[in-house]
Amino acid sequence: MITGTPSGTTSGPPSGTPRGAVPDAAADVRELRRFNRFYTNLIGALDYGRHLYTPFTLTEARVLYEVANHPRVDAADLRASLSLDAGYLSRLLGRFEDRELIIRGRSEQDPRRQRITLTEGGREAAGVLEERSQDAAGSLLRQLPAGDRARLVDAMRTIRALLDERAEQPAEDRRPEVGLRTSGPGDLGWMVERNATLYAAEYGFDLSYEALVARIVAEYAEDFDPRWDRTWIAELGGERVGAVMCVRDGRPGVARLRLLLVEPGARGHGVGCQLVDACVEFARDAGYGEMVLWTNSVLGAARGIYQRAGFELVAESPHHSFGQDLVGQDWRLAL
Repeated sequence: MITGTPSGTTSGPPSGTPRGAVPDAAADVRELRRFNRFYTNLIGALDYGRHLYTPFTLTEARVLYEVANHPRVDAADLRASLSLDAGYLSRLLGRFEDRELIIRGRSEQDPRRQRITLTEGGREAAGVLEERSQDAAGSLLRQLPAGDRARLVDAMRTIRALLDERAEQPAEDRRPEVGLRTSGPGDLGWMVERNATLYAAEYGFDLSYEALVARIVAEYAEDFDPRWDRTWIAELGGERVGAVMCVRDGRPGVARLRLLLVEPGARGHGVGCQLVDACVEFARDAGYGEMVLWTNSVLGAARGIYQRAGFELVAESPHHSFGQDLVGQDWRLAL
């Protein structure tokens, strides 16, 4: 869950609402409905196909997106993640199959489940949809100055966080909430210190690893461009528990994921997955064509997170670094 307020702001009641005032429930409902009408009209949700010049409805486009952006998708997963009626989804998938956009087969993990795979034509259609959706979103954002864009994006993250379905669960059933925010003063120094401390304790890395992390962080701070670079800090219970960076790789259209870190006490809460997902989402929105990363085979938990996000191992080789014999690995994700 991504939360946060724009830099230099504090949370509080909306402008014009006195502190301590009792909320007007009816007015709040009207404002929410007014926003819904405004936004659905703005993005062309009621006439999606004509809005993006595609033959697909909004629901069809969303199903294609889910299948295209996850390495393994079952029909049951689509029903659950998109809250679709089983019969409606079956008919929709049947139409896709008739148009030779997908292939349906049995899941290797569970023969009772139906695995959905895109054909070459399906991948092409999904690619066109993604390109046009990116262009449409980009045209909206380009109308705003950089400062207003940042405020808008932070506001949308706040909406997502506050209306997340987990907020509806009984308090006793909720796990501690993980919040992501972009980096602020002191966070980069914390990343250097925690990387050095944890990797020394868990893998025996020597001082040269701390020196490497310090160089990476210094280069990020010196060359930072908000259009292409971003750092996220994960918080749990108000404490920093993780971090990750997205930076330019030096090659056109290539982003690099760097310095993924999750504190031991926060593992098992999905912190690493949320950090990597935020990194990938940012890279896609920024217009990168692929994302790469370098890690070591000894980091099993991190490798599992990368695989879940769709990264593929493309090369590996042994090396001696940080006082240890290691096997370095290069991973790649097409965006």
